[in-house]
Amino acid sequence: MSDQQGKSGTSVAGNVWNPGTTGEHRDAGDSESTRVQPAIGGQAAPAQAARPSVVSAGPRSVSRRTRKARLRLSRIDPWSVMKTSFLFSIAFGIMFWFATYVVWSVIGASGLFDAVNTILQSVLSNPNDQTQVRIEDFVNTNKVLGVAALIAVINVVLLTAIGTLTAFLYNLSANILGGLELTLAED
Repeated sequence: MSDQQGKSGTSVAGNVWNPGTTGEHRDAGDSESTRVQPAIGGQAAPAQAARPSVVSAGPRSVSRRTRKARLRLSRIDPWSVMKTSFLFSIAFGIMFWFATYVVWSVIGASGLFDAVNTILQSVLSNPNDQTQVRIEDFVNTNKVLGVAALIAVINVVLLTAIGTLTAFLYNLSANILGGLELTLAED
């Protein structure tokens, strides 16, 4: 077997062949490429005369080369972007509503409403009118959580629409400019 052999490849005369594919593969000692064709029974038959491969029995220092692939992101499916952005915006809306509830509970437990009620009473007090002014009469937990839920629903609609529109715009620009180029490396 050759030292160039991959996990799923088989070695034929020093050439590497992956089942199900044909193509040019380099021999360990050859500077020219050799075409390897699959034959009957899963064996590969090289187009040139086969040369025996040399396998050394001793330990060798093999320097691993990082394989890199340059890919181009040419199209994004708007339907999958819509589904994904919808799910993420639902999750964001739930977190926003729960965070609003927690912050409102902490503010209530800290005594801030009592301090605000005292300040309002001193500012708005009238000697002729002894009516108590309370901030909870205007802003209470139900109203705050209702507004938070309304904002979350609006965000779900807007983020889903913006994500889908962004996918359409990217596809249009990728048709003209070619899309984003990515370089992926294997560790």
